[in-house]
Amino acid sequence: MFDLDGVLVDSDASVVDAWTRWAVARDLDPAAVIDVCHGQPSRATVRVFVDPSDEAAALADIDRIELDLAGEASALPGARALLASLPPGAWGVFTSGTRALATARLAACGIAPPPVFITADDVANGKPNPDGYRLALARLGAAPASSVVIEDAPNGIAAARAAAIATVIGIGPRALGAPVDAVVDDLGAVAWDGGRLRVRGEARLA
Repeated sequence: MFDLDGVLVDSDASVVDAWTRWAVARDLDPAAVIDVCHGQPSRATVRVFVDPSDEAAALADIDRIELDLAGEASALPGARALLASLPPGAWGVFTSGTRALATARLAACGIAPPPVFITADDVANGKPNPDGYRLALARLGAAPASSVVIEDAPNGIAAARAAAIATVIGIGPRALGAPVDAVVDDLGAVAWDGGRLRVRGEARLA
């Protein structure tokens, strides 16, 4: 199972741009907002900074801005090749983004949404809550003990661990220091050998 942003899709620049615009419009510190926005649903970030009476409007604003910028996303190294090598029906995505946003970012990268595609619209409690990964496991018909999650952010890694996923692979610098089994630069360091995923040891970050 894959997270989307930071794992399959490079959307960091558009995420920073969108949340900066949103914060400036509300006289908030963009750096403070960006510091917490990765790896959790937009509604969770909005709730931190906005009065409850303004939450609905504020959430609609950030959803609109992010969707406007979704076309800027690009596939991260190794993503398309790894997905193409996996058996059909053996993998899924759980993202903190909305279905509309996640679908638009995948389209910008030339990646079709998998049959098991869990978004913020499908679960009441987003990452770090494990509900999304538990739902993905149920739809895949997979047991936690035989499953792998690939994540880039601490909230997602925490969600995978709370779902009792046997193996968690971290991607990039946000995963350093988190409770993962390996950290790699990108999916170019992960390969399917016909029976299991393998990580090239030399690609692990120190």
